[in-house]
Amino acid sequence: MPVNENTQSIARPRRPTQANGVRVVAPARLHLGFLDLSGSLGRRFGSLGLTLDQPTLSLRMEPAEVLAATGPDAARARAAVERVATQFDLDPRVAITVERALPPHAGLGSGTQLALAAGSAVATLRGHPLDARVLTAALDRGARSGIGMGAFAEGGVLLDGGKASGRDDPPPILARHPFPADWRLLLAFDDKSQGLSGSEEVTAMNTLPPFDEALAGHFCRLTLMKALPALIERDCAAFGAAIGEIQARLGDHYARAQGGRYTSRDVEAAMQLAAAEGAAGVGQSSWGPTGFAILGSPDAADRLASLLRERFADRPNLSFVVARGRNTGARTDWLGMD
Repeated sequence: MPVNENTQSIARPRRPTQANGVRVVAPARLHLGFLDLSGSLGRRFGSLGLTLDQPTLSLRMEPAEVLAATGPDAARARAAVERVATQFDLDPRVAITVERALPPHAGLGSGTQLALAAGSAVATLRGHPLDARVLTAALDRGARSGIGMGAFAEGGVLLDGGKASGRDDPPPILARHPFPADWRLLLAFDDKSQGLSGSEEVTAMNTLPPFDEALAGHFCRLTLMKALPALIERDCAAFGAAIGEIQARLGDHYARAQGGRYTSRDVEAAMQLAAAEGAAGVGQSSWGPTGFAILGSPDAADRLASLLRERFADRPNLSFVVARGRNTGARTDWLGMD
């Protein structure tokens, strides 16, 4: 169903009388590609992505005497709380425990999900809940894509409308549809490789070769006239073919910055085998190194995962996980008295 970007509220349970903290569990996402890097119509980027049921991030927050943070990526969680507390005049004295973090710089949206989870937790704890769009803008996330914001807010398969020239707010979410329950995603992880981030990512984006307007038009047509209709009609082969073509063409465009179609040569080899075995929608999320393949059934995904684990057993840096799509966003639960 279509979604209005101004109604991206995050579902939160009613605060119990004895509550003394909150836990936020937020999903990873796949970024399936930008649609228009030229920006010649006044909007740049535009992106398609989907939300995963695993891996997830878990963050716990409780009132405290001073602001403190522990766990993986604790410094970034603390910085997000400080920023939100300052902008919305909230008491920042909380204890943050990052119980489980998403793999950093892996193409799964770890930075955005952690910032939104921490910011949402302190706002909720202080009785000032914020919707995902307001929170994303406050945290200066969504500089190019709205997929992380949409994944946090409500999950599913998401299309955003890109950044308007001269505007700093996050891209609007144009459409959101559920990922079919019987489809699966084969994820390929490389724990010895990282995608571009920070200043390196900005430099890479600014030094890419010019993007052909005709290619941007083709991507938009593939999205509107093939990928989204196929998703709604549960045609995995057609959906995957559209995503796979976008991925291949974008991979070639990014090749100079990331060394080829894929950041990781090992993930590339695995995805080439997946494609040869008939997997649809093979590609790399964002700057990688996480690779993915879209499968139309659990059995097909399990068979492919077993094959890849066997063929790449000599590469311990690689791991393969079968995931589902997630059609809900982040979950916030109140914690009772100990």
